[in-house]
Formats: sequence, C-alpha cells, structure tokens
Amino acid sequence: MNVNLILLTTVLPFLFGSIPFGYVVGKLKGVDVRQHGSGNIGATNVSRVLGKKYGALVLLLDALKGVLPVLIVKLAGLPEEYQVLSGLFAVLGHCFSPFLKFRGGKGVATGLGAFIVISPKITLLAFFIFLTVFILTRYVSLSSITAALSYPLLYRFLEKPSELSFILVSLTALVMVGKHHSNIKRLLKGEEKKYR
Repeated sequence: MNVNLILLTTVLPFLFGSIPFGYVVGKLKGVDVRQHGSGNIGATNVSRVLGKKYGALVLLLDALKGVLPVLIVKLAGLPEEYQVLSGLFAVLGHCFSPFLKFRGGKGVATGLGAFIVISPKITLLAFFIFLTVFILTRYVSLSSITAALSYPLLYRFLEKPSELSFILVSLTALVMVGKHHSNIKRLLKGEEKKYR
C-alpha cells in the first residue's frame, strides 16, 4: 500500500471523522454538551440538551463524516475493501477524536453515513430494524446496538462481500457497540433513559 493510498483510506478519513461537530455546535450555542445529559457529543444528547433541530443538524454533519471519505474512495475506483476501510477509520476518528483527548461519540451516525455508500440496500434494512426496536422500546441506544449488529450479518448474506470487507464491516459495528458499554450497563440495570 503506497503513501497516497494510506492517506486516502485511513489518515484523512480518521482526521475528518474526528471533527467533533456535536461539541462545536454546542460551543456555538454557549454550551459544552459534554457537561450535560449523557455527556456524549452525539446527535441524541445534542437533541436533549439543545433541542431537536440542533440534534438533526449534528446527525447530518456526523453522517457526512462517514459519507464523504467512503464516497471519495469509491469515486477513485478503489475496491470495496478500501471503501470499508475508510469507513472504519472515519468511525474511529469520531469515537476517538484527537481534538477531544481521544474521546468522542459512539459512531452511529458516522457509521450510518459510511454504510449508506457501501450498501444502501443493507443500510435501509438496518434502519428498519433500528426503527422497529425504537418504536417498541423508545431506547435509542438499544435500537442503535441492534441495527449495528444486524448490518454485518445482512451484509454477509445479502451482498456476498469478500472476507476482508466482511471483517472490516464487523469491526466497524463492534466499535460502535463497544462505545455503548455504559448504555448496556444501564439497560441491564433498567436505568437507561427513554427518548421522549
């Protein structure tokens, strides 16, 4: 792998993914969202702290962090493995932002953006799973975890990807699930807040 390829598929997606839009939007409103609600910089917490329109804005911006790197790699004519790799690094950037001392969000919106480019069909199916779980439970975290875990399985059996692409997609999903560790603990204790 040459230097330009490494930059295009790992370094640049990571740096772009690491832009903490939730934190930036909060600061523009005079609020550090890390000090309120769940303390997360993602769209759900921004929505709770600043209102739904700001949550929607952060959701869009965070999703673009996944869309653009993968789309650039795709338009460059590189194989799907490289597209998935760039999506993984965009999610890693969001989750472990060097701008926030290697802390960050949970990667769901950024992963969603990357997955849309990789496979719109599978993303749509995973979204319906998210929506179904959310309607039944009103837990954003549980809905996100379920959708994230379902994506690699749907991808494997419906898209028939290469082994490497499947492994990279699975790693991306596991990063997102792992970042929900505190939510999982609260869900098990019955202490997780429902979205109203």
